[in-house]
Amino acid sequence: MTTDPTTTDATTTDPTTRDDGTGTTTVDERTDLLASLTRHRWFVTFTLRGLSDEQARRRPTASALSLGGLLKHVATSEDQWARFLVVGAAAMGAGGDEWADGFEMGAQETVEGLLAQYAEVAARTDELVRTLPDLGAAQRLPAAPWFEPGASWSARRVLLHVIAETAQHAGHADILRESIDGQKTMG
Repeated sequence: MTTDPTTTDATTTDPTTRDDGTGTTTVDERTDLLASLTRHRWFVTFTLRGLSDEQARRRPTASALSLGGLLKHVATSEDQWARFLVVGAAAMGAGGDEWADGFEMGAQETVEGLLAQYAEVAARTDELVRTLPDLGAAQRLPAAPWFEPGASWSARRVLLHVIAETAQHAGHADILRESIDGQKTMG
C-alpha cells in the first residue's frame, strides 16, 4: 500500500481487463471494486506518512478521533465485514466499550504496526473478493438499531459499504492530518 493507486491505469496493468477490439475496454466488476477500495485505503494510509506515534495519537480537533485510532478502526471494520461475507452476523461482534476502544491507538501500538495490520487485512479482503463464488450471495445482518430488522446484504453491497466507509474516513483523516501539521492528502 505504498504506491499511489490514483496514478495506476487498471486497463494496462490488470489481467482481468479486456480490449474488445473496438477500442472499448471492459474491466471485471471485482477489479473495479478492489481498485476503488485500494484507492481509498491509500488515502487513509497516506495521511500517516512521516508522523511519529505520538502525533498519530493526537486528537487535534473537537472530536475524539486520532489518525492512529482512525486507521485502527478502518482496519478492524474492514476485517469484520470481510468475515461477515463468510460467516454472517456472528463476525460483527463488538459493541459498546469494545467498539469505542477500536477508535483508540493504544499506548503500545505503533503507526508501523497499525499500517502492517491494515496491509494484512487488505490482502485477506482482496483475496476473498477475488475468490467469492458470487457477489450476489447475501448474509442476514446482525440485529442493530442502524440496520433494518431482518435485512440481508449481498457481498456486493457489503463491499460498496466498506468502500464508502473507507472513503469517508479518508476525509476525516485528511482533516486530522491538516490539523496536526498543515499537511494535506490532496491540494
